[in-house]
Amino acid sequence: MLVLGGSLLGLAGCREAAAPAPEIRPVRTVVVMPKPIDDDRQAVGEIRPRQESDIGFRVGGKVISRAVDVGVSVKSGDLLARLDTQDFDNRLRSAEADVTSADAVLVEARATEQRQSELLEKGVTTHSNYDAAVKNRRSSEAKLESAKAALDLAKDQLAYTELRADFDGIVTAVAAEPGQVVNAGQMVVRLAKPDQIDAVFNVAEAAFRDRPAGDRPAVLVNLLSSPSIVAEGTVREVSPVADPVTRTYQVKVSLENPPAAMRFGASVLGRLKATTAPVIVLPGSALYDQGGKPAVWIYDSASSTVKLRPVQVSRFETDRVIVSEGVSQGEVVVTAGVNRLREGQHVRLLDGAGS
Repeated sequence: MLVLGGSLLGLAGCREAAAPAPEIRPVRTVVVMPKPIDDDRQAVGEIRPRQESDIGFRVGGKVISRAVDVGVSVKSGDLLARLDTQDFDNRLRSAEADVTSADAVLVEARATEQRQSELLEKGVTTHSNYDAAVKNRRSSEAKLESAKAALDLAKDQLAYTELRADFDGIVTAVAAEPGQVVNAGQMVVRLAKPDQIDAVFNVAEAAFRDRPAGDRPAVLVNLLSSPSIVAEGTVREVSPVADPVTRTYQVKVSLENPPAAMRFGASVLGRLKATTAPVIVLPGSALYDQGGKPAVWIYDSASSTVKLRPVQVSRFETDRVIVSEGVSQGEVVVTAGVNRLREGQHVRLLDGAGS
C-alpha cells in the first residue's frame, strides 16, 4: 500500500510538471509605411455633347415634312423640316398689294403737292392748301414705308416655314411629325455639335472634401463596354448645387481627342488621374470589430505579444482601407487571423511577415 501510494503521488507530480505551455499563434503582419497611392475613386457617367440646341420654327403652323431622323449628320443650312405655306403665301400677297396701293397714293400726293406749290407761286392758292398737300405727301410716304416693312415681314415669315440647321451637327432627338401643328419656338429637332463632347458624372459630396475649391484635375475615362478604349480629359464644370433627389453634384469632364467609339449616350467610367499624399494603407483583413468600431492588433516585438488599438478609417475600398489615425510609421500590424487573437496573446511571425 505504501508503494502504491508513492506511485500515485509521483504520477500527480508528473502531471503538474507537464502542464501545457501558453498557445503561440502564428500570424501574418505588415510594417506600417505611409506612401502615396493612386486615387482610385471612380464614378459612372455618360457621354454627352457640350453644345446641344433645341431647334424650332420661328412661326407656328402645320408640319408637312421632316427631312432628318435621329443620328443623321447635317451641315449648316441643311433643311430639317417644313411647314404648310398657304397662310404665309396669302399674307405675302396681301402685303404686296398694300405696297402697290400705298405707292399709288404717294404718287398722287406728290403730284398734288407739286401743283399746289406752282399755284402758290402764282398767288392763286392759299398756304393752308399747300400745307395740307405737304401733309398728305408725308403721310403717304410713311404709309408706303409701313407697307414695305409689312412686306419684308411677310417674306421673312414665309422663309421661316423652312427649318434649317444653324451649324454642322448630329440630330440627337426629334419631337414633331408630319401633320402635327407646332407653336413658334417649340422643339422640332435637337442638334448637337459632334466635335466637342463631355463625360458627365454625378459625384457624391465626399469626393470634394479633400480637394481645394476651383481644382480642375485630370480624369481618365474609359468605356464600360470596352475598358481598353480610354480618353483623357479635364474637369471643366462642377455644379454649384446638389441634385435635390440624389444629393450628388454634376461634374462635366471635357475630353481631349475622344475616340470615335465614345458616342453620345455611351456609359463610361471615370477616375482621377492623380496620386494622393502619403497615406497609411492596410489590407481589409487587418480590421477588427471592437464594439462596432474599427481596431487593429499591434505586434510588440519585445514581448512577442499583441495588443488591440482603435483606429480611424478615412476611406474603405474594395480590398484595403485608408487609415488616418491610430497607427504610426514603423509599427507592425497583424493582417491575418485577427478574430482569433486576444489581448496580450503570444504570437509568432510567419516567415517573411513583418519585414
